[in-house]
Amino acid sequence: MARTKRLSDETVLDAALELIHRRGPDALTFGSLSEASGLSPATLVQRFQDKPKLMQAALLRAWEGLDRKTAQLADELPKTPEGAVTLLVGLSGSYGGIEDYAEGLLVLREDFRDPVLRERGARWKAQLGKALDACFAGMSSAPNGIGLLMASQWQGSLLWWAFEPTQRLDVYVEKGLRAFVEAVVPRFQKTADRR
Repeated sequence: MARTKRLSDETVLDAALELIHRRGPDALTFGSLSEASGLSPATLVQRFQDKPKLMQAALLRAWEGLDRKTAQLADELPKTPEGAVTLLVGLSGSYGGIEDYAEGLLVLREDFRDPVLRERGARWKAQLGKALDACFAGMSSAPNGIGLLMASQWQGSLLWWAFEPTQRLDVYVEKGLRAFVEAVVPRFQKTADRR
């Protein structure tokens, strides 16, 4: 069996993310990560220097994962309004239930506090907007910037669902996104009716 000192930074950061998502950002310490990874606190300090740098590295790892998932969904799905809905519903699946979503907001707080992480979030916003815009390319009835409008609707749907989580998150989000597209792009309704 390989010695735990040989764990990659990626594996250690995945363990850190698991701690953050399970117990909240404040639970991430060199001691708790030592228990989760099997590396000594001294080894972890040597690799990541201090808690803010460890938190930043872990959350940058999470952004990389979100980038990959966004790109994968955007590549696999049709470039249609239906594909845009499916992409955002697919991204919603990572939230799970209400407790997971609430913990996710605490993680987002950490992203807002760190200028490097804020910039990383802005880059993902541009990536997501571009992927969603591509789903409406060539539709004369789609307003300019529909991708970010739809992403804003998505984020709002997540928030409103959290106040009344009486149905599955994916069902709630899909319903809200379909209503948005039908209101903003009337041609979408005609296409949906033909199915």
